[in-house]
Amino acid sequence: MNRISRVVILGGGTAGWMTAAALSRCFGRTVRIDLVESEAIGTVGVGEATIPTIHWFNALIGLDEAEFLRATKASFKLGIEFVDWARPGHRYFHPFGRYGVELDQAPFHQLWLKSRADGSSRPLSDFSLATALAAANRFAKPAEDPRSILSTLGYAYHFDAALYASHLRGLAEAAGVVRHEGKVTAVERDPKSGFVVALSTDRGERIEGELFIDCSGFRALLIGEALGAPFEDWSHWLPCDRAVAAPCARSRETTPYTRSTLRPAGWQWRIPLQHRTGNGYVYASAFISDDEAASTLLANLDGELLAEPRFLRFKAGFRRESWRGNVVAIGLSAGFLEPLESTSIHLIQSGIAKLISLFPDRDCDPSLARQFNALFGRDMDGIRDFLILHYHATEQHNQPLWRQARAMAAPDSLSEKIAHYRRSGRLMLSQDELFREASWLAVLEGQGIVAQGYAPLADTLDPASNLRRLDDLAALIARAAPTLPNHDAVIAELVGG
Repeated sequence: MNRISRVVILGGGTAGWMTAAALSRCFGRTVRIDLVESEAIGTVGVGEATIPTIHWFNALIGLDEAEFLRATKASFKLGIEFVDWARPGHRYFHPFGRYGVELDQAPFHQLWLKSRADGSSRPLSDFSLATALAAANRFAKPAEDPRSILSTLGYAYHFDAALYASHLRGLAEAAGVVRHEGKVTAVERDPKSGFVVALSTDRGERIEGELFIDCSGFRALLIGEALGAPFEDWSHWLPCDRAVAAPCARSRETTPYTRSTLRPAGWQWRIPLQHRTGNGYVYASAFISDDEAASTLLANLDGELLAEPRFLRFKAGFRRESWRGNVVAIGLSAGFLEPLESTSIHLIQSGIAKLISLFPDRDCDPSLARQFNALFGRDMDGIRDFLILHYHATEQHNQPLWRQARAMAAPDSLSEKIAHYRRSGRLMLSQDELFREASWLAVLEGQGIVAQGYAPLADTLDPASNLRRLDDLAALIARAAPTLPNHDAVIAELVGG
């Protein structure tokens, strides 16, 4: 058998140690895994917010939730609050889980659209238990019983990215992963195949491998510098190219959601952890200076500053060939999409999942790389469109960035989705898209893209009966939310605080 027996991961941080933990868990000691990183090279992580797909990864590596919460100072996340995005003074919530319950053969949101056409003024948020809990700083986990309103919930986490990487490192090293300290000074390639065969470091080590995973971040030392896989620039759609981040003291209550607030040249994040609050301003440097961005961020903190602001530079886009030869890029080396919808961790685990499924032999069959690249490309394209929607659908913001975003030509794939929804409330999604109906519905409606009609299937329902059932459901959610526990109380019980 021509099986791979040695894998080398270049780079630590979240991407490197997630990859190491997953591969060591799946392949055990049948594959030797070496990870090369340098303490002299910083990581990008500034405090992470995630989406519910993280449960797949945590389950894959056997992570205990309570231990994970303690180790990473994590809090729970029911969704994202968007402030001032649709227009100044407006806010909406993108909840995890789903809206309503399945009542008939028509999708629930079509029943809501029909009720609106029949005179109901109930907002979509009335039918989301996650939204109600977030507003009250309460939290509950989903129930498995589909008859329970708790079954409509979904959740993710906020955590300290550095602590998460450190926790995963401990698990990976216990499983046999060997860490090498040092900066890579040379990449050795086979003259015939072009495959990478070894990395040399400034510590004098030469580390051989048969499959190399590039987790070197924006530097993309293997996939970009050594192998020359081209980068597809998306900055004409997603113009923010910098961020300034700063932690502050936690507020009195830990909110179970991320907040994104529109700013003149971008947007500000707020990520609550057990021990502090993470903050950052993602901005377009063409419209604001670094000093102005930092001043804006520091003027809008809700606690005492805990560390000096630090700046990050990036460019939106990715490599269509994230797998080339015997090198697979995972994380920022493959591409970057700003953290507006908390997809960074998902894209790492998406690459890991595809790599495990398509794990090659030593010859690295090119058809496996083509399949990986096609699947990962669809992931990136779908998330890109979802992010562009936020920028494109705004009103009454007259700053240059936002005028430009409203006027830009959206990708055809996004324009078609918007047009379908405007006409009949239909959400035209493919099976493998990350963001599902509830997410698109939340952002479309939240940012003022209103359906002018509804699907004919909803006309089979009697208007009065439909209105009554929706009123009953909204009342059930309103009654249930105050009975569920406080978010901080749930965390304290789990971590033993």
